Amino acid sequence: MTLASGIDVGSSAIKVVVLCEDEGVPPEVLGKSMRRIRGLDPREALEEAYGSALAGAGLNAGDVDYVATTGEGENVEFRTGHFFSMTAHARGGLFLEPEARAVLDVGALHGRVIRMDERGRVVDHRMTSQCASGSGQFLENISRYLGVTIDEIGPLSIRADAPEAVSSICAVLAETDVINMVSRGVATPNILKGIHLSMADRLIKLVKASRVEGVVMVTGGLAADAGLLHAAVEIASERGMQLDLRTHADSMYAGAIGAAIWGAFRHRRLRRLEALCG
Repeated sequence: MTLASGIDVGSSAIKVVVLCEDEGVPPEVLGKSMRRIRGLDPREALEEAYGSALAGAGLNAGDVDYVATTGEGENVEFRTGHFFSMTAHARGGLFLEPEARAVLDVGALHGRVIRMDERGRVVDHRMTSQCASGSGQFLENISRYLGVTIDEIGPLSIRADAPEAVSSICAVLAETDVINMVSRGVATPNILKGIHLSMADRLIKLVKASRVEGVVMVTGGLAADAGLLHAAVEIASERGMQLDLRTHADSMYAGAIGAAIWGAFRHRRLRRLEALCG
């Protein structure tokens, strides 16, 4: 049995999982934790998240065979190895939804589509442009301006009855649109639904350009935004696309889970090589 930890260092949060894996047996997540970086020293956030995940698993740091990082985790001092973010999200997405052959990862700074095979190996990928209007950071900025919490955004958006169009070209123009809507007295649910439709439009265009069909696993911090998912399903349906967008309670941990699984795999390979050479 191999005990591995995956640490996904993002631009706004650090996600950590601890799992056990053995050949022929599906991996099992033993502990997990997330800490937002905003307002915290990144090292402090990392230590808190890692310590909490270990405590949830009932383990000590010395019990872990392999510590795998992904995202911006190359500088984590106690890491054993590092994996590309796309590689980690593809494997983590497959773990969360075995039927998926593509991942739609919507994070704080960008959205991307990753196609993978049945083993979780990346086949192709596409990413949104540099503009932030399709990202979680943009949505977080808008939520603060509107005076609502991140958790309230999805339910409010779904209640919209007359969504207002929002610019999908750039974050600055989109924020200007929102300011104008507020001054005109447009209801918050209709503003949020307009934003979600704008974001979803960009994401679905990305999926279509990737020639993806069937089950798509949504990962990243915005996978928990029911309003964004509802808007994406709506747009995909309007365009006649055969998509089955799915989320999971652990979607935000997909990168960390994938890193841990690849770390456990690498650990086993290294042990075999040591045994052969020993």
